[in-house]
Amino acid sequence: MEILSEAYNARRYWSDLKRKLKKEGFDELYEKIVQLKMEAKDGKLRETDATDATTLLRIIQSIPSPKAEPFKRWLAQVGNERLEEIENPELATQRARETYKMKGYRDDWIEKRMRGIAVRDELTDEWKKRGVKEQKDYSILTAEISRATFGMTPSEYKKYKELYRPIDNLRDHMTDLELIFTMLGEASTTEISRRRDAVL
Repeated sequence: MEILSEAYNARRYWSDLKRKLKKEGFDELYEKIVQLKMEAKDGKLRETDATDATTLLRIIQSIPSPKAEPFKRWLAQVGNERLEEIENPELATQRARETYKMKGYRDDWIEKRMRGIAVRDELTDEWKKRGVKEQKDYSILTAEISRATFGMTPSEYKKYKELYRPIDNLRDHMTDLELIFTMLGEASTTEISRRRDAVL
């Protein structure tokens, strides 16, 4: 808040902004803010307002400051790209490839990863047809495939690979062979599901 608003009293500015956002209809703002102990300028740990990325970006949109403007332009660009992807879903695939490329992944790995996404989508579509709706059910089914393929659940696999952040995507940290085995497990599950349904 201090950096983006350039306010003399950032604490007061934040307090006023919270009231303004609530008045403008952002009713859930206070529910989304938690207090965490963070190191202050004096080196002591003090209770500090914290929130998730979505809420933080919404707050940034409300700050009338030149320093907040780059964030606002980026949000507008991302929003426009998302609208384009709704009109033309192929753009989402192209952007995913470009993002992996920028992160330094090899072209052959990217192709396997993109194919793996398509195989996973096919499997989840099959599960949807069979009435799977809850995220918990998808997680249970995915854990069973992973256990059969690698001998461990995705959460155990993440620990094995030392991926501790919630945003770490296990598949983005897989080798070529791991991606191939994952695809094989999910494609086989899709095929078995279809054959059993045909027999019924």
